[in-house]
Amino acid sequence: MLREAIYHVPRDKWAYAYDPSTIHLRVRTKRDDVERVSALTGDKYDWQRTFVEIAMQKAASDELFDYWDAAVKPKYKRLSYIFKFTAGSESIYILDNGLSMTPPIPVAGYYEFPYIHEIDVFKVPEWAKEAIFYQIMPERFANGDPSNDPKGTVTWGSNPTRSTYFGGDLKGIMDHLDYLVDIGINAIYLTPIFLSPSYHKYDTIDYKRVDPHFGSNEDLKLLVKQCHDKGIRVILDAVFNHCSEQFPQFQDVLKNGGKSKYADWFHINTFPAEVKDGIPSYDTFGFFGNMPKFNTANPEVKQYLLDVAQYWIQEIQLDGWRLDVANEIDHHFWRDFRRVVKEANPDAYIVGEVWSDSLNWLMGDQFDSVMNYPFADKVVQFFSGGMDGYAFANSMGSLVMRYPQQTNEVVFNMLCSHDTPRLLTRLDNDKRRMKLAVVFLFTYMGTPCIFYGDEIGLTGQNDPDCRKSMEWDASKQDRELYDFYKLMINLRKAHAALREGRFRFLKADKNDPCIIYERSDDRIHYTIWMNNTAEKRTLTHPMDTSDWRDALSDVKVAPDKGMMNISLDPYGFRILFRQL
Repeated sequence: MLREAIYHVPRDKWAYAYDPSTIHLRVRTKRDDVERVSALTGDKYDWQRTFVEIAMQKAASDELFDYWDAAVKPKYKRLSYIFKFTAGSESIYILDNGLSMTPPIPVAGYYEFPYIHEIDVFKVPEWAKEAIFYQIMPERFANGDPSNDPKGTVTWGSNPTRSTYFGGDLKGIMDHLDYLVDIGINAIYLTPIFLSPSYHKYDTIDYKRVDPHFGSNEDLKLLVKQCHDKGIRVILDAVFNHCSEQFPQFQDVLKNGGKSKYADWFHINTFPAEVKDGIPSYDTFGFFGNMPKFNTANPEVKQYLLDVAQYWIQEIQLDGWRLDVANEIDHHFWRDFRRVVKEANPDAYIVGEVWSDSLNWLMGDQFDSVMNYPFADKVVQFFSGGMDGYAFANSMGSLVMRYPQQTNEVVFNMLCSHDTPRLLTRLDNDKRRMKLAVVFLFTYMGTPCIFYGDEIGLTGQNDPDCRKSMEWDASKQDRELYDFYKLMINLRKAHAALREGRFRFLKADKNDPCIIYERSDDRIHYTIWMNNTAEKRTLTHPMDTSDWRDALSDVKVAPDKGMMNISLDPYGFRILFRQL
């Protein structure tokens, strides 16, 4: 066994309280190097009577490592533990003070989880595990009230530019809530809706006023009420990293320079605050001079923004916030943000926009979830033919091991957004590949999200093309694709195993883009078979029971002499299940 590959620390994602009575332990070994791993556990004050040896399961693998996990329910909420690794006739132990070739005497030098304090347990909103999100850019979804259209509004369906107005508004969303209910949506995420000089509203002027081109504050309250009446949760976009240059406090800085009482609200490097040769003399989002960056360490700024967060939670019974450019704001701010939001609504869902490994924000003191762009990139890469099954399984294994289990259950999984090309476009306009990606989305752990219009076949490259107006002419919609989304959404909503069950690859081989994976809980077992090639394929896997059925047709599917053989069309799939 390669000792250098063995890794564990008694904190973060490696040892954490999953609930008030359960501790999750994880440990890492070199890939295919260890046959068995067990956790030797007990209470340090009563080791003999509480000792339990728990066989750990191989939860995931990546290119270099295997990851093992176990759930432990300590008798007294305390836990001392070590790990035993076995390969052939060799066994070694790892504990807090190093490796041992012989069983160490309890409990000196053991790892410790000192006590499960319920107040420290990372709790995520239970409803987010059940949620099917739909992302809407209000300006591009539907024009329900032409009287509030901005000057220069173009014909619905025209080609968008980065300054095009189509006239979408909150009334348009209200007019189409039954459409969302029909497909199975039970949560929506709205991109910014507050007063702003742009169509996208990511440069806010007034954080407590709905932009008049979208409607009024009362319209927003009515929209949320109508959504709640139909069983739909609503989260809004919080743009707290930066504001508009027209934001009154920044205008005061432009006017009065260093003498402005708001000078410390922003990161002004030199006065006057201006843009020269494309570079602002103050910090901004990117290098956009029209989006000055807030100094969120300033107590006045912090209080101003926290008041905004609390205001909308209370004013309209908001269900949560999506946090724009979240990784560029200090952690102190986000800790206070969570406290304020959760006090206003303990069930609020907090989703950060972070495009890379986000563990620092997902330890229970800041966000519940993040927009899982690494997931989207790997899924699209695989189903576009960019990797084999082995590499894809490694990628997914690495992502699963990034975060604690409670985060994995509500991580915000999408396949495209307003900041990426459309899903169908990313998959070379091949609807068969798109369907495979959608099946994976809805049979994988986490909280799935659809970008408006994907379900009826909207295409588009990067911004502005991905931000087309929604197509409401049924004759121009792909209704077969719509029905497919509806089918997969209903399947996921019907079975907890597809939302919270264990995930594992059964087949993921080198030089073969076909995969088989499973989702299971204590009631139902799913296997998902995918032919990610342009040729017909028959996939095989050992199965020793004959009670399998097709999840979409309910047709019985039996193995032959202990081997299941599933024939699939090019880019075809099949979902099997059995009751346990």
